[in-house]
Amino acid sequence: MGGEASLIPKHGGYKRLRSFQSAQLVYDATVLFCSRFVDQRSRTHDQMIQAARSGCQNIAEGSMASGTSKKSELKLTNVAKASLEELLLDCTDYLRQHNLRLWDKNDPQALAVRGRYRTLLDPSDKSDKSDMSDMLGAYGLRTCSVEVFANTLVCLINQTTFLLGRQLEKLEQQFLSEGGFTERLYRMRRDRRE
Repeated sequence: MGGEASLIPKHGGYKRLRSFQSAQLVYDATVLFCSRFVDQRSRTHDQMIQAARSGCQNIAEGSMASGTSKKSELKLTNVAKASLEELLLDCTDYLRQHNLRLWDKNDPQALAVRGRYRTLLDPSDKSDKSDMSDMLGAYGLRTCSVEVFANTLVCLINQTTFLLGRQLEKLEQQFLSEGGFTERLYRMRRDRRE
């Protein structure tokens, strides 16, 4: 949407963001985790799914709002990250409350999940990754134990929040160097008058 010479700059394109692709994978995995292991009548079931959904939706909304509001893009990207942090706590709480082991980040199983993640979301692979649901099979999530599933989800959430942290840093730098919509509007009006 928009172009470089237009008042509203190019924006959107969130489906190509690795952070969105990763958040979508986390969302799909969370829905499956909750359907397999969390009582559907419990508040935790709904909270986990909503936190995962919020991670996806806020990245998309921020990307679409970026044409006229870098402030909204920054805020919504941060909300996505915060929602996934909430989901991370739910997952680690689940492991603790069920006396299951939480993998250390250097555990061979955690390293294997991260390796698979890098392969599946390889940035040099330009194929359409808008439907990540088939990736659940790559992790064996449909049949694995609850401990493996919860820890895999923890690893995926950590990868996603890492990407969102880097995205926020980049957005901050862009805002500081380029300004926002109001500044762009002022510059374009000034340039047109001259």
